[in-house]
Amino acid sequence: MNKLGVCLGAAACIAVASAGAAHAFCGFYVSGSGAKLSNDATQVVLMREGTRTVLSMQNDYKGPLEDFAMVVPVPVVLKEADVKTLPRTVFSNTDSLGSPRLVEYWEEDPCPDPRPRTAMASRAYGASMEMADDKSAEPMKKQTVKIEAKFDVAEYKILILSATEAAGLETWLNQNGYKIPKDAEPLLRPYVEAGSKFFVAKVDPKKVTMEGNHAALSPLRFHYDSEDFALPIRLGMANSSGKQDLIVNIISADKRYEVANYKNVFIPTNFDVKPAVKTRFAEFYAALFDKTIEANPGAVVTEYAWTAVPNYHCDPCTDADISNPDLMTLGGDIVGGQIASGNFVLTRLHARYGKGDMKDDLRFREGKPVTGGREQWSKQGLEYGAAPSTQNFFQARYAVRHWWTGPVKCKNPQRGVWGGPPDGNYQPTLAAGKLAFAPRGKLAVASMVNRDLWEIGLKRQRTAPAPAPGPTATPPKPSGVKAMGFGALGTLLLLGLGVTIARRRRV
Repeated sequence: MNKLGVCLGAAACIAVASAGAAHAFCGFYVSGSGAKLSNDATQVVLMREGTRTVLSMQNDYKGPLEDFAMVVPVPVVLKEADVKTLPRTVFSNTDSLGSPRLVEYWEEDPCPDPRPRTAMASRAYGASMEMADDKSAEPMKKQTVKIEAKFDVAEYKILILSATEAAGLETWLNQNGYKIPKDAEPLLRPYVEAGSKFFVAKVDPKKVTMEGNHAALSPLRFHYDSEDFALPIRLGMANSSGKQDLIVNIISADKRYEVANYKNVFIPTNFDVKPAVKTRFAEFYAALFDKTIEANPGAVVTEYAWTAVPNYHCDPCTDADISNPDLMTLGGDIVGGQIASGNFVLTRLHARYGKGDMKDDLRFREGKPVTGGREQWSKQGLEYGAAPSTQNFFQARYAVRHWWTGPVKCKNPQRGVWGGPPDGNYQPTLAAGKLAFAPRGKLAVASMVNRDLWEIGLKRQRTAPAPAPGPTATPPKPSGVKAMGFGALGTLLLLGLGVTIARRRRV
């Protein structure tokens, strides 16, 4: 069995001048016109069960459609029944579920109806109230490239190629009118030598819907069996002229994933920020992420790892979520089992790198369960960092808190009981989306945080004292788990919760 893994990130392949960076892409784009191609965002969701993988990919392409094609290495020969098109909404729902989130809390009156601090988890406001006849197909004279399969799906004309040498594949593409990236041949070579196949998807311009200057290409899904789990990012570097952002979304029945051949770190989470972050949340998070990479060069950052069951996918939840029909669309109909019944773990990994930063593809392994980023309190303060657990409940979560400023008329006020706004107007949880295009270099993280970020060695910029004292997280003692922080944690059970948690109801 071929053991080459495949692309499984949220990505794009060419630098966008206005953003100063690109999303990463595991293949590359070619065009017969030689014109500049731009792919602002290629989102990919991977579903994994055993050796079965379902890969769903959406492209946001700008450029000429004539003789355009995307070339992606795949481990096996795909058949027409293995490939289909999808609705675009499943990608935005997946991205929203795993995105970094910002919540807003108000301290309740410290005197009436005092409550024990363990009830604060139930006051975690921000959780949603409801979970709710192509000439290019002609063979070369020198048979170094073979067309293994040929079929059409929607607007795509798909070829599955195999090659015995990288130079032959490069020649084949050039002879068929495509101007491939200059440095493609040495990048193609390891995949050819590993025996991978190449998914080449051309586009029929007559069948494409345009949205402004963007081609609204239908998302593609295909599935295959492969033992190894890896991401061929090196081929995507052929089109790169700057930093690339790679977000990997992996859905499995019961496992969290991490990289096996690069350093793993967890994003600093669960700290309070200034109210100004509300209008600049994506920019703030991009700056925080960059500081995390600066402190951990070459690392891949875990941003989300959460065990979802029917009726409980997140806490707090943003304005979109993965529904059961979404799970089936993304591959539940193929892998079946727990995922098809609505039980899954979503892992979100994030990397940012330049052309010379990554010397090897990303290779994945199962990670131990962790928890962190929840509104869980103890005598030591708020849950800190990422810590070992029996199940995965980790998220990148930040809070704006408003301390009680009214009169305190009792002798023993109960401080730090958090809830919604006094006027009862619901404040939705904010998600940080389109991070590759967030402004960079204009926001100082230290001026926006309310505590030192010990995890990455960042000192906060000191300001006037807070209007009222309250419990804060304290640095953990050293532990045997690498790249994780520890604090006292509350126990969260999926069944028999002792606190009231806002839930989404799934259909």
